Amino acid sequence: MRILGIDPGLQTTGFGVIDVHGHRLQYVASGTIKTTKGASLGDLPARIKILYDGLREVHQRYQPETASLEITFVNVNPQATLLLGQARGACLTALVSCDLPVAEYTALQMKKAVVGHGRAAKSQVQEMVMRLLQLPGLPGTDAADALGLAITHAHAGAAMARIAEVAPLQRKTSAMYRKGRSY
Repeated sequence: MRILGIDPGLQTTGFGVIDVHGHRLQYVASGTIKTTKGASLGDLPARIKILYDGLREVHQRYQPETASLEITFVNVNPQATLLLGQARGACLTALVSCDLPVAEYTALQMKKAVVGHGRAAKSQVQEMVMRLLQLPGLPGTDAADALGLAITHAHAGAAMARIAEVAPLQRKTSAMYRKGRSY
């Protein structure tokens, strides 16, 4: 199975592609889509289009069978949260328009799956991704997070699918936000 991991961001969106053969993970590709080069910082629609087109191009080039996308957390700055949410929405739209099933994981879930604890530093995620995929060097932070999301889905996706067959998974709808943060 080929999995595409996406770490959404308005300035830089990371992507990572891995192949899964049983319990063996194999690196295919990773990189970033930068919106700061092709559009001015104030031109939000142009930046959203760059993300959308970039992810469709990644899909066309690597032909993943499924995708894994990071769930945006609500932070203290509501404006930054709204902008990140729009970038995430563009990524989600691009993936769905390519008819990809999309799994969603929080950064905490990804860090726990890859490093072993949810409060891991970005450098720890980079190091573990490099080791798990036997890369010759450290991937960039955004690409490492995206590869981490793909690895998380490779490990947890099958179990989550089996659980969903027995009892449909439902997103928590009550008490999702507390003091400006999601939990």
